[in-house]
Amino acid sequence: MSKNPDPNSTAGKPAGEEATVKVPAKDPKKKDDKKDEDLSEEDLALKQQLELYVERVQDADPGLQKVALESMRQEIRTATSSMTSVPKPLKFLRAHYGTLKGFYEKMPDSDLKTLLADILSVLALTMSAEGERESLKYRLLGSQGDIGSWGHEYVRNLAGEIGQEYAKRQSEEAPIDDLMELVQQIVSFDMKHNAEPDAVDLLIEVEDLDLLVEHVDSSNCKRTCAYLSSFAKYLPGPDDMLVLDIAYTIYMKFEEYPLALVTALALDNMQSIKQVFTSCDDNLRKRQFCYILARHGQTFDIDEEMCASDEEREVLQEIVNNAKLSEGYLALARDIEVMEAKTPDDIYKPHLLDGRASAGANVDSARQNLAATFVNAFVNAGFGQDKLMTVPSEATSGGSSTNWLFKNKEHGKASAAASLGMILLWDVDSGLAQLDKYFHSTDTHVIAGALLGVGIVNCGIKNDCDPALALLADYCDKDDPSVRIGAIMGLGLAYAGAQNEQIRSILTPILGDSKASLDVIAFTAISLGLVYVGSCNEEIAQAIIFALMERSESELGEPLARLLPLGLGLLYLGKQESVEATAEVSKTFHEKIRKHCDMTLLSCAYAGTGNVLKVQQFLGQCAQHLEKGETYQGPAVLGIAMVAMSEELGLEMTIRSLEHLLQYGEQNIRRAVPLALGLLCISNPKVNVMDTLSRLSHDSDTEVAMAAIVSLGLIGAGTNNARIAGMLRNLSSYYYKEANLLFCVRIAQGLVHLGKGLITLSPYHSERFLLSPTALAGLITMLHICLDMKAIILGKYHYVLYFLTLAMQPRMLMTVDENLKPLSVPVRVGQAVDVIGQAGRPKTITGFQTHSTPVLLAAGDRAELATEKYIPLSPILEGFVILKENPEYRDDN
Repeated sequence: MSKNPDPNSTAGKPAGEEATVKVPAKDPKKKDDKKDEDLSEEDLALKQQLELYVERVQDADPGLQKVALESMRQEIRTATSSMTSVPKPLKFLRAHYGTLKGFYEKMPDSDLKTLLADILSVLALTMSAEGERESLKYRLLGSQGDIGSWGHEYVRNLAGEIGQEYAKRQSEEAPIDDLMELVQQIVSFDMKHNAEPDAVDLLIEVEDLDLLVEHVDSSNCKRTCAYLSSFAKYLPGPDDMLVLDIAYTIYMKFEEYPLALVTALALDNMQSIKQVFTSCDDNLRKRQFCYILARHGQTFDIDEEMCASDEEREVLQEIVNNAKLSEGYLALARDIEVMEAKTPDDIYKPHLLDGRASAGANVDSARQNLAATFVNAFVNAGFGQDKLMTVPSEATSGGSSTNWLFKNKEHGKASAAASLGMILLWDVDSGLAQLDKYFHSTDTHVIAGALLGVGIVNCGIKNDCDPALALLADYCDKDDPSVRIGAIMGLGLAYAGAQNEQIRSILTPILGDSKASLDVIAFTAISLGLVYVGSCNEEIAQAIIFALMERSESELGEPLARLLPLGLGLLYLGKQESVEATAEVSKTFHEKIRKHCDMTLLSCAYAGTGNVLKVQQFLGQCAQHLEKGETYQGPAVLGIAMVAMSEELGLEMTIRSLEHLLQYGEQNIRRAVPLALGLLCISNPKVNVMDTLSRLSHDSDTEVAMAAIVSLGLIGAGTNNARIAGMLRNLSSYYYKEANLLFCVRIAQGLVHLGKGLITLSPYHSERFLLSPTALAGLITMLHICLDMKAIILGKYHYVLYFLTLAMQPRMLMTVDENLKPLSVPVRVGQAVDVIGQAGRPKTITGFQTHSTPVLLAAGDRAELATEKYIPLSPILEGFVILKENPEYRDDN
């Protein structure tokens, strides 16, 4: 290591060409230009200075060494660089990296050696070979001091090398304590310098997320947790739950209670939900928590521990019970001025079509009237008035509502009577009062419809006196199957998600009743699945399994028999591994239903998890060619959509995969694909999906066409989307001779104008973070039934369409004051922008318009207050939000 001059410093060589220094330039004139251009005088001075330091470091005198190292360190630290280029000192020292490394190996241990190790660690940033992890090696040999002083890029590079080193040491089972000390320093640095995502990523690499909690402070807790919660969607279970759990802990630590509550709901953890209530002592905030629970459809009892005063507890319980939903919805309708009832013709707009279609419509057929019944119910849902069913009785002595009822044939009357429940949706008192007259009817179908109507009115609304249970319980054991089904389905809708013991004791025996017909048993299984959705209840699972085993081979071939596995699947909705034991049992079933049951159970258990492996498994099932008319590929296709609907990326990829299935799949797969698309884009009409469905709605296979038409209704549900409405009008004239297809077109038209455009069917809420299990259960049930439309919806079970009630929610933002009275404030509504992990404070919405509340929120919209005068008690502006006055607000005037 004699002090021979460095070959690079020979005169006339441009030092700026790092890697190409060895090649002499050909043209001397160019050479000089280049040299001047690349190295200004100060750069040249710096370069010579650094070369002098390198020589001095290798000097025998420790004093000189120390000065040289200190100066070199100073130069490197103070060098500022633009983002695109390497800092000058690192650039000039690259050539000496090997020299210094070699000298380091020969040095005796001393403070100077650690100082040189620090410098080598930084030089390794640009110099070390790929995969050598030299920067980390020298860092661990060097001083343990302040890591941040070398700059962000150095810290990021170290974090990357630690991840690799950790994985290597784990496989060799080597100790990792020195690494963890470094991790502590890096995380602490990252959290102080707005690099929360880097810190989280590093901790996940080294499997120690708990460290995060002690490094978070009040300024970065929201950013950190937002990153954690969006990150969780891409993790396999059970890691996703662990990550959310840490987000919950951090929110609780910094008293971000509303966000903690939303996270607890995502974890489906009752203890955590209670903890939010007991930790917070502000009653107004507790009211806001109750609104969040009500929107999620969570059954929840407020006890004395959560709220001491009886009076306040009643207020809170009333909010959780959703008793005010109807009132808020009607206030929204009045504000937007859509209270006036609409008739089916207002939706069909026959005057816009050419002659032939409208000519056929004058025939008063039962099928047309049945379609009009549903359209009328969907369009006027929750408004409490319409022009067919609720006409005031003084107009004619008998009241004309009964007249419309009898324009429907036999089982059609059931749907017509139940439609009254839909029109009075969420308004329990007047709903029960108006349905009462049908209970005195002698026609069993009318009674069945009235029972179902009671269930629909109570859907999503809880009530301490349980009117639905009182009215429906006695009818569950009647002889007439249609009455029994009305009562059973009514209970399923009214108590979805309630896990009510009384209902279990009423319905479970029916499953074992040898006299009960298959349809009664099928609907019982679904209702139990809805009431105990996601509960993994063993006893009910056993009862449904036995019911399945007792069915004869011919019964298992019936389309309705497939509702039994679905009821079983709903018990495990979103519960992932918990389904495995039951799935094993299902392998012992009759071969006719074995595979079908397996697919249904898996798709329910992993619904909304985004589990890529499961999606691949379902795609694998779809690739098989069937011999014996098996039906399991339908649930597999729906399973792909159910699993992948959890986040936008997976959703887009799935839409592309479904395109392939359309091209290469067998017929029964093609029938399910439109339904899967309908679920993926529910109430969110994406143009590419709309075009695909429009193409399929003219398919030569009527089953495919019917599924596509219904799905057009689903993706446009409650949006009043003009393009879809136009497509459906054209389809109604195209299919004017085909009763079945026309019926589907009418249903779709009703869905597009659901609640006159004020209602959504999307099971996701709270900025697409939470998935409501009851809403998803209603949609899945409906889609599974649509896998065989001819037999069920076009047969005599068309009232299954009312399962959609479970997913119906007003798509509104309603701001209320501290006394829960509506309060109109300006808000900006625009397309939501994903700002998670971005630097600074980017805008969260784009292309906004300013409106006064209450306002409608479309899919992918987000709202923010446009005034400083009030502070919202929930950071997520959706549904009901309580505003309190801002004490620091000063009016400019």
